[in-house]
Amino acid sequence: MSLTNCRFYEEKYPETDSFVMVNVKQIAEMGAYVKLLEYDNIDGMILLSELSRRRIRSIQKLIRVGRNEVVVVLRVDKEKGYIDLSKRRVSPEDIVKCEERYNKGKVVHSIMRHVAEKTGTPIEDLYQDIGWPLNKKYGHASDAFKLSITNPDIWNEVTFKSDVIKDELQSYISKRLTPQPTKVRADVEVTCFGYEGIDAVKTALRTAEAKSTGETQVKVKLVSPPLYVLTCQTLDKTIGIEVLEAAIKEIKGNIDGAGGSCVVKMEPKAVTENDDAELQKLMDQRERENQEVSGDEDDTESDEGVVAAQE
Repeated sequence: MSLTNCRFYEEKYPETDSFVMVNVKQIAEMGAYVKLLEYDNIDGMILLSELSRRRIRSIQKLIRVGRNEVVVVLRVDKEKGYIDLSKRRVSPEDIVKCEERYNKGKVVHSIMRHVAEKTGTPIEDLYQDIGWPLNKKYGHASDAFKLSITNPDIWNEVTFKSDVIKDELQSYISKRLTPQPTKVRADVEVTCFGYEGIDAVKTALRTAEAKSTGETQVKVKLVSPPLYVLTCQTLDKTIGIEVLEAAIKEIKGNIDGAGGSCVVKMEPKAVTENDDAELQKLMDQRERENQEVSGDEDDTESDEGVVAAQE
């Protein structure tokens, strides 16, 4: 029994009319020879007549060696090991569903392989004890793995051969599948040349921070007047964008009432560490420029007051 090779599913062969992911190994006169990636690379064949609905002018344009393809199972001869497949009977919707399932399977297989190597357990034993039972109960072991991060009681339904396997599996799932927070950012220019001036700007920016929720905290930082940066950390990028959009709406409504204005320089979007580094570089540059200009002491002090008010 192999330590690292095994099919994704309990059944050794796919069912007729099911969709599977294959890798093209060879192209011949009869069609294309492939390996079924979810079934431990067993052999299959896409007949020439099943490659396309249209007249085939160039087989190389339809299918290439080394490429993964979604195909449908036409016939399975378990005794002889023949599996006939079709590419032309697959719709775009079928491709999307199969790719999603295959990607889930790859994640589970990667986790299983890691645990097998770390604990010296044959991977098929892990599938028999853990993967395949969870597939039956939760639709896919991947969904059960993700759920286990917040609901470890799932493991009470699994029979582990040893605590070493259980501990390694839980630890690795936590590393691989725990959602990482996304940083969302927006840049705005807020000005008010009316009677309230800087106080109106401070008040407007406080309304942005008031849009914080329990899971998504809005923070405001001064780059240099009148440019401010709004940020939040969130597990759901869409929610983070919505929160900052609501915060900007509050700023606009508040500052407009005081005779000022709020101009969005960068719409809310997810940002990377590189974006943060660029922003920090810009803030450092603006700070140096302010320090170099004589007579700016009073302005700098009031600017710092705005930042302090936000933090």
